[in-house]
Amino acid sequence: MSPQDEQREEEADGLRKIIHVDMDAFYASVEQRDDPSLRGLPVAVGGSSGRGVVAAASYEARRFGVRSAMPSVRASRLCPELVFRKPRFEVYREVSQQIRAIFLDYTPHVEPLSLDEAYLDVTADLKGIGSATRIAQEIRRRIKADTQLTASAGVSYNKFLAKLASDENKPDGLCVIRPGQGAQFVAGLPVRRFHGVGPRGAEKMARLGIETGADLATKDLAFLRANFGSFAEYLFRAARGVDLRQVRADRPRKSLGAERTFFENIEDPAALRETMDHIIDVVWERIERAETRGRTVTLKLRYADFQTLTRARSLTHFVADKAQFAGIGHALLEDQLPLPQPIRLMGLTLSALEQEEEARPAADGQLSLL
Repeated sequence: MSPQDEQREEEADGLRKIIHVDMDAFYASVEQRDDPSLRGLPVAVGGSSGRGVVAAASYEARRFGVRSAMPSVRASRLCPELVFRKPRFEVYREVSQQIRAIFLDYTPHVEPLSLDEAYLDVTADLKGIGSATRIAQEIRRRIKADTQLTASAGVSYNKFLAKLASDENKPDGLCVIRPGQGAQFVAGLPVRRFHGVGPRGAEKMARLGIETGADLATKDLAFLRANFGSFAEYLFRAARGVDLRQVRADRPRKSLGAERTFFENIEDPAALRETMDHIIDVVWERIERAETRGRTVTLKLRYADFQTLTRARSLTHFVADKAQFAGIGHALLEDQLPLPQPIRLMGLTLSALEQEEEARPAADGQLSLL
């Protein structure tokens, strides 16, 4: 980074300095770190059975086209030498806590998105390092020294751009989008890179003549609303590199959950049940990390035709443990079997969380302390 660039960064008055840190192939990289015999080999974390699903893939596996959410059978066909490892969420959580501790050395404003990625607002520069870019470089260096894992980072003046930037030079890369560069950077990107735009969404945009951020920026809000409904406002701002969201370390959660979008639509009951087991593991890990409880479990299914079904079950008491959470999730799924058509997405969430209960006014108008 040149002195001139540092000066421009320091002079960006009124703009935030946001870093998005994303660990590289996190689950698979942890497995390769802990088992040296796996280093350099294509590795998939997930079930290896005929109905299994890939939860994560190493970069060696990705070269063969193996991706997360892909059926294990297809992954094995693409890469016959693929090595499968079962997920070890307790280990991933421990490493994530190490990384989180590094973040908190530089700012209290850390908004975790998952075990392997987070936003940091380093506008205050508590250590007097001099620039957000230098802070990102130091964080990546410390992560590698402390965990023997690599992280990619994006630095910019809002969350949307920082997240795009962290994807730009993966793995083990750094990208900076400085003030005044956001709209130009977004203009050159395929719309598939925008968070929330999936393969089908990109296909629909292509039919409308929208393939890049520049194409999207030519469409007015009325056009976007007519074609994309409530997604229009996000697309309109994103095409211009605009994002007003703050990094919120204390953001109150209304629910905790996870979704899995399938590489291929599925309807086989055994595959659906195994996917449910994986989602339950992910969600319960997030529940434990958040140290919260909830009363409502919701199943989400998105069919091949993009119709979405949700089914929920609420308890009069908090869900007691993982076994009860899993039982409710599976019961909600079993109620829908056999499916009327294959699905492309499955999700499970826990809501009516404990903090919501605490904040809800009691019958006498006072806040409940229980």
